[in-house]
Amino acid sequence: MEKIFEKLARYFQNHWRLAVLDMEKGRWIVAPAIQNIGYLRAENANGRHILMQPAQPSCYLLADDLSWSEISHHHRRDGTWKPGRMVVETSPRNYQVWIHSRRPLSLTEKRYWLKRLMSDPGADPNNRWGRCPGFRNRKHIHRNAYGHYPLSKLVWLDWVGEAQIPQTALELNSKSFSRQPDGGGVCRFKKEICRSEYDRGNESATDFSYALALVRRGYAEDQIRHRLLSERKCWEHHQGNKRKDHYLRRTIQRAKAIVEETHGH
Repeated sequence: MEKIFEKLARYFQNHWRLAVLDMEKGRWIVAPAIQNIGYLRAENANGRHILMQPAQPSCYLLADDLSWSEISHHHRRDGTWKPGRMVVETSPRNYQVWIHSRRPLSLTEKRYWLKRLMSDPGADPNNRWGRCPGFRNRKHIHRNAYGHYPLSKLVWLDWVGEAQIPQTALELNSKSFSRQPDGGGVCRFKKEICRSEYDRGNESATDFSYALALVRRGYAEDQIRHRLLSERKCWEHHQGNKRKDHYLRRTIQRAKAIVEETHGH
């Protein structure tokens, strides 16, 4: 299991995290540290799922619920794997494929490519988690006659290469309207939003309101973090990288929790 963790860390460039999912109690984050393997195994043995996710997801794409024929068609060429792939067999003859893109991908692009790659249409890429190899898939439908659950297996992993994903026509068209308007300013066009539109007379309240709007529009955590960092000018109450990171993480998580509750998740 230690070797699997080392390979996953390389693939995600040492920026990744794990989660324990209890279908009744919810999900909680666990650091992908070697010393946590015993705890994760115990939680897995108690019927919980062990999931993984890149901490900076914009350059990673997860295709879910694939057959081997779909993998062979989209992710292999001339008997070898295409660059930047990680393949996990989540249950017998059922696979997930991570793709490490050379450039960041918007949610619109991700949804376009996942449709082309025959991914499960119900697996939206917004804040998507994958199943961690080395732990058992505790879905009841996979339990065999002996009461055993299948082990998720790491089939292939390429931490050196990156996929060159072409921009879609939709993405290229959107960029043609992204010229800065006369007179400057952060906002580019009407559908785009900026922090100044959510001014609440208080820096923290403005950050939270803006983060809430970005979450509702499907922005990933790293994208929201980048926008808050670049658009807020005064950080006198959150000096130092650690304090700033803790504040941003807490603000974004609060916003996400409210949106999830609103949608009944």
